[in-house]
Amino acid sequence: MSEPARRNGHTHDAAPWTRPGPARPAPATGPVMQRLRSEPETVERDLVKLVLTLVELVRQLMERQALRRAEDGDLTDEQIERLGLALMRLEEAMTRLKNHFGLTDNDLNLDLGPLGPLL
Repeated sequence: MSEPARRNGHTHDAAPWTRPGPARPAPATGPVMQRLRSEPETVERDLVKLVLTLVELVRQLMERQALRRAEDGDLTDEQIERLGLALMRLEEAMTRLKNHFGLTDNDLNLDLGPLGPLL
């Protein structure tokens, strides 16, 4: 038996596919099962909400980086113009999607607990 195996409490040199794996979780019950049995409309809206939250986060990060680069003089006037137009179009698309799915900016602002709000 190898030294690392002894240190990890292995008593024999079994092939990796014969070692017992982690125990399977017990079937969900109570509130967890209730969440898993959501209506299809709710699941779709929740998925859209998650995707739009991620897109909004990336959009805000891109906007901040573009402002920083423009202020530092790293971009030409043409690049600033193209970047500004792209960010405006993305913001307009986000507004249309939020309206289509009945979401607000507040709906996309996830609460990260002790870290505070995401956006």
